[in-house]
Order: sequence, then structure tokens, then C-alpha cells
Amino acid sequence: MGKTKKVPQINGTSSADIAFMLLLFFLLTTSMDTDTGLARRLPPPPDKSMQTEQMDIKVNRRNILTVMINTNNQVLCGGEYVEIRQLREKVRAFLMNERRDEHLPEYEDKDVPYFGNMSVLSEKHVISLQNDRGTSYQAYINVQNELVAAYNDLRNEVSRGKWGKIFDELDEEQQKAVQMIYPQKISEAEPKNYGER
Repeated sequence: MGKTKKVPQINGTSSADIAFMLLLFFLLTTSMDTDTGLARRLPPPPDKSMQTEQMDIKVNRRNILTVMINTNNQVLCGGEYVEIRQLREKVRAFLMNERRDEHLPEYEDKDVPYFGNMSVLSEKHVISLQNDRGTSYQAYINVQNELVAAYNDLRNEVSRGKWGKIFDELDEEQQKAVQMIYPQKISEAEPKNYGER
């Protein structure tokens, strides 16, 4: 009977090191998805010395455009149902108030850098966005996009008229001037149960 050969075993002591190195390699070379949020600037906290009576800000109804999204993702803008694709135009018409209608937002005279004294959209205006707890996230994002797009369209028109380029291509000082003409005011209420309506 012949001698059987022993099969040499693989040295496994360094396999943990190799696995760690591979893991480290993949962690360093893989790009992670980053969450992108909606650009919103929160107001500064109220001054403690302010009196409560001063904190009650009265907003004229003409300066408010209410946009609601119900549980079926239907959009109600200014009291009437609209399709998402119609929302931008409705908001633009509200913001522009071309005929200076007394039921649409106020305009005020202001000295704007690069433009001089002109009539600008009042900072008192607000687009109030309210959604149902059952509203889908996609519907909420679509509405947000249309609201911001309405402001962007108006700012682009002013930028093209003055400098021949869109708002994003302007320098910081020029952008501030255009923002004085069309300040962005979007307010979001806490989601409620509005139902179907």
C-alpha cells in the first residue's frame, strides 16, 4: 500500500486582511447618493425683546395665493382645480399682476440697483402651500417645482431684458437686484387631513 500525499492547506490567516482591504477599496471608490432637499431659507428667530403684539403680522388677503394638494394629488390653486402643467402659469399671473388688480398682490416703488426706481412685487406677498397627509411625495415635489419655476421664469425674463442672459448666469450683485424685483415667498403649512374635497 502506497503512502497518500497530504494536500497542502491554504494559509487563511491573511484572508481577513484581504477582505478588509477590498472593503476599504470599494468604500473609497464608490460614490454615494446624496439627498438633495428643497432650497428654502428659514426666517431668523424672533428677537426676544419683541412684544407679542408686534409678532402678530396681518397679511392682506390679496397678497396670498393658496395652493392645496389633496389626498388624490389634485391641485387647488386660488380656489380652482388645476392640472400640474397649468400651475406655473397661474402662479406667474398672480405674481405679475400686470393690470395691478386690487385682488392680486401689491406692488411698491423701490430703488433697485442697476434698474433705478421701479415698481416691484411687494415682499408682503406669500404663496401658501398646503398638502394633505395622504399626498404623494412625487405630487408634492412636482408642485414645489412648478412654484419655484414660476419665480425663475419671471427672474429670467428680467435678466434677459437687462443683461441678455438668464438669472443663473448673473453675478451675485445682479442676482440680488433681480430678487428685489421678484422676491420668492413660499410658505408651507403643516400637512393636514383635507381629504378629497
